[in-house]
Amino acid sequence: MSRKIIILIFAILSLNCFAQNNSKEDSITLKKLYNTSLLNGKSYEWLDYLSNQIGGRLSGSLNAQKAVEWGEKELKELGIDKVWLQPVMVPKWTRGVTEYAYIETEPGVTTNVPVCALGGSVPTSIGGIKAQVIEVKGLDELKKIGVDKIKGKIVFYNRPMQADVIETFMAYGGCVDQRYSGAAEAAKFGAIGVIVRSMNLRLDDYPHTGAMSYGDLKDTDKIPAAAISTKGANLLSSMLKLDPNVKFHINMNCRTWKDVQSYNVIGEITGSEFPKEYMVVGGHLDSWDLGDGSHDDGAGIVQSMEVLRLFKEIGYKPKRSIRVVFFMNEENGLRGGKKYAQVAKEKGENHVFALESDSGGFTPRGFSLDCNADNFEQVQSWKPLFEPYLIHFFAKGGSGADIGPLKKEGMVLAGLRPDSQRYFDYHHAKNDTFDAVNKRELELGAATMASFMYLFDKYGVK
Repeated sequence: MSRKIIILIFAILSLNCFAQNNSKEDSITLKKLYNTSLLNGKSYEWLDYLSNQIGGRLSGSLNAQKAVEWGEKELKELGIDKVWLQPVMVPKWTRGVTEYAYIETEPGVTTNVPVCALGGSVPTSIGGIKAQVIEVKGLDELKKIGVDKIKGKIVFYNRPMQADVIETFMAYGGCVDQRYSGAAEAAKFGAIGVIVRSMNLRLDDYPHTGAMSYGDLKDTDKIPAAAISTKGANLLSSMLKLDPNVKFHINMNCRTWKDVQSYNVIGEITGSEFPKEYMVVGGHLDSWDLGDGSHDDGAGIVQSMEVLRLFKEIGYKPKRSIRVVFFMNEENGLRGGKKYAQVAKEKGENHVFALESDSGGFTPRGFSLDCNADNFEQVQSWKPLFEPYLIHFFAKGGSGADIGPLKKEGMVLAGLRPDSQRYFDYHHAKNDTFDAVNKRELELGAATMASFMYLFDKYGVK
């Protein structure tokens, strides 16, 4: 046997041995992370305080400021290297007194229905508005109907989330345009208001709010916009089929104020080998005001914070600098994510990886990734490490709204993907509360995120 062949065989055996040792070491580290999160986790305790002691954290509100102060305090208590607040101007919108609505079949004969103002909506006139209703399934149908049939009426967008779409975020994306742009489009045809079927796959009495936009409409042309619960939507649709002349009354007192200053909350563990390479993990600290924002996105906040705590607990010292970022104003402006990316660019910071949790605190299934083929192949090679924890979903696709502005060539953006089947039961609604989050599922998600961060920190970005 020639010397060259012997050297080649020895090299192959050495590489196999190295890979096996690395795999064993990685398995042990992942086990430590999962054990620590499940046996000695803090994510659920943190979420309890954020949800029940602070509550809903609408951008620009007093509760949002309380959450900033809480986040800064908790990060400092972790004993990490740096903690700071990053100023950012955010929109301020208030709901006012509880909205009120009813369907009127004839004078004095009414049926109350649950509604809520969409975020950013103008109020109704004092005492509310009442008019006949025109039902449409979407923006395209609105355009076909035209001004003559719409002017002076309330447009009712009643396109449901598509129940046979297994990926619920795709079902959401298939109809959310009527919520976001519905008022702007209906106003062009002379409508005096809009009501939108809640983005929810379940039939219930909870209206689901969410951001909407008037586009380039003048203030004088803006019309009030509200969500109606799925049961309320079905009732109204049935009544309209029986009598197209029924009327709808709604009263809202919401208001938009001048922008106010808020903050992103940032904590950092400085890298031991590559301190100028930054890896980010985070979620958004703001929430809508109807519930306490436990799933959206209190879960992402406490899971991200837990990543840093888990590393400290097991004694892992990251090679790269790892930052946790609590982004402000994801729900109605994305100001926090844009500000963080802007400052990072101005400082010339080299961000190589970012992970976001903003899909609820349900059982983790895996990750979606925005990355090149080499990095995706590397992630696929880690699949056996996650299979003992029933993490099996690794797909190319979206990552997260707040980390999106960081995107650049060669960077890896990732989003934690929990089981999403129940997410939209709670999304932007009054029932998004602490009791809807399962402690074990939340902790599994935190450990899964920490494991993913560990692997990317150890092996780097391709």
